[in-house]
Amino acid sequence: MSEKKSILDYETVALDDAKSALVIIDQTQLPYKTEILSLTTQKEIWTAIYLLQVRGAPAIGVAAAIGIYLAAKEIKADTYEDFYAQFKKAKEYLASARPTAVNLFWALNRMDDVAKANSDKTVAEVKEILHKEAVAIKEEDIWVCKQIGEYALTLVKPGDGLLTHCNAGQLATAKYGTATAAMYLGQERGYNFKVFADETRPLLQGARLTAYELHESGIDVTLICDNMSATVMKNGWVNAVFVGCDRVAANGDTANKIGTSVVATVAKRYNVPVYICAPTSTIDLNTKTGADIHIELRPAEEVTEMWYSNRMAPAGVKVFNPCFDVTDNDLIAGIITEYGIARAPYSESLKEIFAKKEAAKAAR
Repeated sequence: MSEKKSILDYETVALDDAKSALVIIDQTQLPYKTEILSLTTQKEIWTAIYLLQVRGAPAIGVAAAIGIYLAAKEIKADTYEDFYAQFKKAKEYLASARPTAVNLFWALNRMDDVAKANSDKTVAEVKEILHKEAVAIKEEDIWVCKQIGEYALTLVKPGDGLLTHCNAGQLATAKYGTATAAMYLGQERGYNFKVFADETRPLLQGARLTAYELHESGIDVTLICDNMSATVMKNGWVNAVFVGCDRVAANGDTANKIGTSVVATVAKRYNVPVYICAPTSTIDLNTKTGADIHIELRPAEEVTEMWYSNRMAPAGVKVFNPCFDVTDNDLIAGIITEYGIARAPYSESLKEIFAKKEAAKAAR
């Protein structure tokens, strides 16, 4: 009799090249149902990104890379010029799915750069090069998350209480997660962290996804409503906050799931350090400050009726439903990347992180 599979036994995002499919866990169905989707059309992939069936900045990046490879695979063209014209249209289409997560554009631009750099190759060769690049992006994501976890572990000690908001876990990446990487590595090494997971209104990613995956892994996790974070911090139960992000501006302002800035503000009041777990792919040095980050507005129904059998707000009431908010850099104790921990002033330290990244590339 086979053991029941944990959610962590499934790949969040995968390529089934034989079936020309992007394979994902439908995260809108969790935790009630584990449904694996095999997406074969660009419309299906676009919709999965838009509807948050695949979500989390790193996972979106991997999905985009695989998605644009699959689009390229289907292109019928005799010349590179004809191929690239169709490729560019497919790229622009996928890029329109979500406006805030910089990884979407990062991954598509990286695939685009590879296509342009090989314009002297045959169309078949370019397609295979794009295939290898999509696979590389996924493999790199696993390495990046593990490195973030290793750096994060240097900031805490065994037995600490940690708080996280939204889901920057394995379900948001290829493996380990960003904000949860230290939790998973700590679990492997006997750190016995006590984790508090905010439920994260209105889409409940903390309740449905973070609490679910951490509980499945055996980590000591306690689910709290978003408005309970001040209480657990005041009680002294939280030693550090680890959260992910969707975009980091050049000055260290960070866009993450709505409510993150509230957690950071409360944490400052109770002297709890807030760390942003950010792959360098989410850092956008071309965006000067958080004020320049475009914030996606989501449908009102996510607030008024999505999780209820009966509508829970008056019909016709106005709803403001931004998907993200910006945490100002003065509320952030450090930005943890795969190449080290950046600290204020971020306008300088983030540049140093990228210099380390370039040096590592040159050394390879």
